[in-house]
Amino acid sequence: MDWFTNSKQTDIKKLIVQLADATKRDSAAQTLMKQAADSIPVLIDALQSESVDLVLPCQHLLARIPSASLQLIKALETAHPLIRGRVAETFAISKDKNAIPSLIQALSGEYFTVRAKSAIALAHIGDSQVIPYLLPLLKDEESEVRISVCSALGMFKDPTTFDEIANVLLDDPKIEVRQAAVKALGDTLHPAAVPFLMEALRDSFWWFEREDIVKDLLSAIENMGEPVVDSLIEALADKEKTVRKYSAMILGNLKDARAIDELGMTLYDLHDEVSEVASEALAQFGESAIPVLREALRHPESTVRGHAVSGLGKIQNAQVIPLLIEMLNDPERLVKKQALNALSSAKDERVVVALKEIVANRADRELSALAKQILGH
Repeated sequence: MDWFTNSKQTDIKKLIVQLADATKRDSAAQTLMKQAADSIPVLIDALQSESVDLVLPCQHLLARIPSASLQLIKALETAHPLIRGRVAETFAISKDKNAIPSLIQALSGEYFTVRAKSAIALAHIGDSQVIPYLLPLLKDEESEVRISVCSALGMFKDPTTFDEIANVLLDDPKIEVRQAAVKALGDTLHPAAVPFLMEALRDSFWWFEREDIVKDLLSAIENMGEPVVDSLIEALADKEKTVRKYSAMILGNLKDARAIDELGMTLYDLHDEVSEVASEALAQFGESAIPVLREALRHPESTVRGHAVSGLGKIQNAQVIPLLIEMLNDPERLVKKQALNALSSAKDERVVVALKEIVANRADRELSALAKQILGH
């Protein structure tokens, strides 16, 4: 009998190895499912393999076998930590509600990887009654657990959890955990998340010397869409220039007409970088932004005029051509140069005439050469 059992296990192991081969996987899986009673323990044991190509098919196969539930639950409670974590991942695939009590128990276990993966599994199963068991783990000593719990809570999209997630968003010492919190809130697309995301925007931890990291926060805010527009317009008056800059940038991407006049005022911001971003944002509105940009062309500050010129140059509309041609006569040389660059891609006879006049006037040889270069293209 031992020989027969060992022989059967050997055959099962050979079939399990074939799961890693895409050309043999389906056939092997069918045979293993027919022999479920014998194959389940061996499949669970195979979860400790170092080969991801083997582990994932084993997990998906176990998730498809209803009779595997009890043995998987037992493995979650007693097996090697590596297997426990991969069993939790299997429950995330199967969404087996029978596993909920054991997964909740695993949240307080000694192995942090198991805690983290159990949190994600509970979120995939989707029973909101587990939320009270997840919340305390936002303060887990292991950052991997805090990251997973943020993701798990975000999947429930429950506004009652937003305040707790926001505490992580604003206070966690690890930026990776804060990133998980911002993604969790942003992915909910719930208007109730807006105040928390805007509070994070006002926190310099997110953007001071972190130009790459802040992109996650900006994307989360932008993805909220229409519900965030009023808050962003309000932030255009924030005392911190970086907040004003990013708010203008997002408003440009959202293209909500309510922001045009306020962005027009931001063109006159005392900080050059904010003014420049406002002009770029306005350019994204196209024709509807032309009036506010045109008005800025008369501003006494040359930098404001220059930004307005750049903004107009990005708008593909015949109305901007005479405005830009007029700015070729600006008293400030840099503004003239910006107007030239803005006209460089325009296909209009009026532009050709204006450029030829600059080429003929060699009083400023650099501008003359630039105009000649544009004509040559």
